[in-house]
Amino acid sequence: MTHALVAETPHAHPARLLVVMPAFNEARGIRRVVEAVRDQVAGDVLVVDDGSTDETAAEARAGGARVAVHPVNLGYGAALQTGYRYALRHGYDAVLQLDADGQHDPASIPRLLTALQGADVVVGSRFLDSGSYRPPLARRIGMWLFGRVASALSGQRITDPTSGFQAISREALRFYAHERYPVDYPDADVLAMVARAGLRLAEVPVRMLPPPDGKSMHGGIVKPFYYVFRMSLALFLVPLRRETR
Repeated sequence: MTHALVAETPHAHPARLLVVMPAFNEARGIRRVVEAVRDQVAGDVLVVDDGSTDETAAEARAGGARVAVHPVNLGYGAALQTGYRYALRHGYDAVLQLDADGQHDPASIPRLLTALQGADVVVGSRFLDSGSYRPPLARRIGMWLFGRVASALSGQRITDPTSGFQAISREALRFYAHERYPVDYPDADVLAMVARAGLRLAEVPVRMLPPPDGKSMHGGIVKPFYYVFRMSLALFLVPLRRETR
């Protein structure tokens, strides 16, 4: 897996890029995030409003984004798949995905897009950037464990298996848009499947910030236990699957 920092050149960016941002009740800050992303790339920004009950869609449009709205909350993975299928349907060359809460620093976007020249999926790793936010110890241990399992299954070192900060080629979009893609937590298991399907996987250092208000999609009492169970089962099943592009 590629860990070296690559040179950032504007000529390396895909001709037609779609930025996909899944969002759920992010009205408070999504306009600012969309504007920061648009300062970094010339491509279109698609916010997938996953059943929000606030003004997420209106604020995203005010920031200059296109918006796709789910009438009900379908899950993080389902929101991403809406973006992938939109990109394929409208002929985009690549997708850059990041979270709508501002945790993923848009200034790291050029690094991901440059690395996409030699890969199909580029994962932004907070653990390769010394100034990046580190999650609490318990979560770091879980990330390390799932990263080790995913690394063994993929034959490549994966340092940040839960990172949603990614650049994805059109070839990989076809793989991601398939029904195999999880509707809830697409993390370590998806990266292992990508590598086993023969797609080129790389990691680059990116800066991540603390989640606003300390919230996380893995927060609460029940969600962490469900996540561990679901990811453990998914990784167990990876060697039993026959992956094709």
